[in-house]
Amino acid sequence: MKKTLIFALALMAAPAVLAQSKAGRNGGKFLDVGVGAREVGLGASATALTGDATQAFWNPAGTALQGTETLSASLFYGDWIADLKHTAAAVGYSFGNSGTVTLGIQTFGVSDIAANRQNGYSDPFLQGLVTDQNTSETYSYMDLAVSATYARYFFDRLALGATVKMVSESIDGEKASATAFDFGSVYKLGFGGAQLAARLSNLGTAMTFYNQKNPLPLTFSIGTSFYPINTQQARLMLAVDTSKPQDNNQRITGGAEVSFYDLLFLRGGYKWGYTGAQDDGTSERPAIDYTVERYSLGGGIQYAMSGYNLAFDYAYTKMDLVDNVHRLTLRISR
Repeated sequence: MKKTLIFALALMAAPAVLAQSKAGRNGGKFLDVGVGAREVGLGASATALTGDATQAFWNPAGTALQGTETLSASLFYGDWIADLKHTAAAVGYSFGNSGTVTLGIQTFGVSDIAANRQNGYSDPFLQGLVTDQNTSETYSYMDLAVSATYARYFFDRLALGATVKMVSESIDGEKASATAFDFGSVYKLGFGGAQLAARLSNLGTAMTFYNQKNPLPLTFSIGTSFYPINTQQARLMLAVDTSKPQDNNQRITGGAEVSFYDLLFLRGGYKWGYTGAQDDGTSERPAIDYTVERYSLGGGIQYAMSGYNLAFDYAYTKMDLVDNVHRLTLRISR
């Protein structure tokens, strides 16, 4: 018990790790893109969610299954900006009091990008400095992360978890890789379904392309979720997260989920601090104030069949400057 409490307190102190800003230098930025239509529909206020294999991509402690729960699995597809495709899958199995093990994988990328390989250099010296020796007319960009998560309830109210993941990025034949760890905790307050949670994500080695080392997007988050309305007919869950990325300013997200008879779910969320462009303007043009990600809306249905719970979720995210984003998730639990 003493060791678990020390671990949880140490995790809460993690913002000290983020003291040094590395703005614009991160590799593996796809790790910041939200996985799961339910989580994104809540505005990415996902730190305090539990009992779902999708939490392997958020807070590893949230993957811990409790009571009679034995299995959780999810399949995710995201139609990201600029034709980028985002996919993920996770499967978690409970070994009872020994904890829950969850395996996950996610990909992020696009294929068949037109390759303009005409460098236009006639000087032999400049030609010798060209590093691109490929000749294909197109190329691909692909990110990949494979993870293993272990989580366990150390007593009825406290769950702790950790994830190890192998991360790789490749573009036009050039590759970089890294190893990273996530750590998380969830504590049930014991009233109104309220929970407090914390997570430290992407603590690991740098990704190196050529001689350029880029740290992973290290992020510390704390969050809470609770049910001000919780009856058999209807439930209302509210969730709030605050995050501090190492490469950016502090961010706050909030979301709400309304469910009817645990069958139909409606969700909404908003992000603060995700500014893409901002200045005071000049005498010749007005001020610029764009937030790349604004609000998210979504919903889902859930149905029990042959001892399994099947759920289908959808989320829509309003974006400024770029395409709006659509995400789908299929969840299975037992």
